[in-house]
Amino acid sequence: MSLQITTRTIDDVTVLDLDGRVVLGTDTEVLGRALQEGIAKGGRKLIVNMKRVSQVDTSGISTIVRAFVSMQRLGGKFVLLNLAERVRMVLDMTRLLNVIPNYGDEAEAIARLR
Repeated sequence: MSLQITTRTIDDVTVLDLDGRVVLGTDTEVLGRALQEGIAKGGRKLIVNMKRVSQVDTSGISTIVRAFVSMQRLGGKFVLLNLAERVRMVLDMTRLLNVIPNYGDEAEAIARLR
């Protein structure tokens, strides 16, 4: 299944709900475009909801890191939400969970961004 992304806004927070795999090819290209669009539109608070992400590879990780770094450079905030256990393990092995804030509850993530 190819990656599907739904974008929604809660006050001044942009939430990207991902559904599928974040792997090399079209999936990471779609995610990269969605993240860059969110950043280009001036949003400085971004949540990437990965609850329905079944797999992430190094290409997907690279796409996420690029967006995180871009937001930091712009003074924005970027967090991950609802990491599935398999995805959490991959991101933990790469030590990204020590750098990119991540939450298991949307209300808490939004509160932390305010």
